[in-house]
Amino acid sequence: MSEFKNKTIWITGASSGIGAALAQTFSAAGANIILSGRRVEALKAVKAELSTDSLILPFEVTNYENLEAHVETAWAWKGRVDILINNAGISQRSLAIHTHPQIHTDLIKIDLIAPIWLTQLQLPKMVEAGGAHIVAISSVAGRIGSPLRTAYSAAKHGLIGYMDALRTEVELRHNIKVTNILPGSVATNVSRNALTKDGSKRGKSDDNIENGDDPMDCAAAILKAVSDNVPELICAEGMELELAKMRQSEPEKLFAMAAQFGAQLADQYEAGED
Repeated sequence: MSEFKNKTIWITGASSGIGAALAQTFSAAGANIILSGRRVEALKAVKAELSTDSLILPFEVTNYENLEAHVETAWAWKGRVDILINNAGISQRSLAIHTHPQIHTDLIKIDLIAPIWLTQLQLPKMVEAGGAHIVAISSVAGRIGSPLRTAYSAAKHGLIGYMDALRTEVELRHNIKVTNILPGSVATNVSRNALTKDGSKRGKSDDNIENGDDPMDCAAAILKAVSDNVPELICAEGMELELAKMRQSEPEKLFAMAAQFGAQLADQYEAGED
């Protein structure tokens, strides 16, 4: 799409998965890409696949003291950031009853507080530039409560709430558009990297993730949603899409189904069958 030609897109969590797919998709549409994440070598590999200018800007999203300097670097590169995509995050696989409160705190810092900080630090610049577009990668788990994901669901629900509220303040007054993305199962390492009850990485995936959507298909849908200024896109299919819609249309039915599924999954988890 020619509308993205020479635009500057800043993507966090760009070293793999949806983030890497977004970098390739927006680059193919002519955009210049800022790649952020922790793994420099992985970011270099993504950069090598891009056809447009790109800048590797590595950082730890919870290192809040240094975020302002990273924002200044990003904006100085091409003179502005047209689209910010808050994609960096981590999931969870543990029952709440077994999970230390610090794990909830750590995950919420990564998945909620970090994108809020990165967004807040750029709002004055976006206003001065005459507008921008902010994209937040939430999750279907940000619409419905998912078992083994209490902290993750809390963070992703919160991210949607922050972005929805922000949109009310900045869309008409400052031409800053806001799009929430709610992916379902996408074939990434999200399950392998998920935090367990003690904060360690899970190290294995789920069948639904392994058989999930191609990240490139998800990235293409996100690009179209940004192009069309869609406030919210549920990037899911089948049962996941229906459940996300059911949260508003038939909440009591959803809660009953979720309770049964949650009990079954919790039993499997405690039996070591997850």
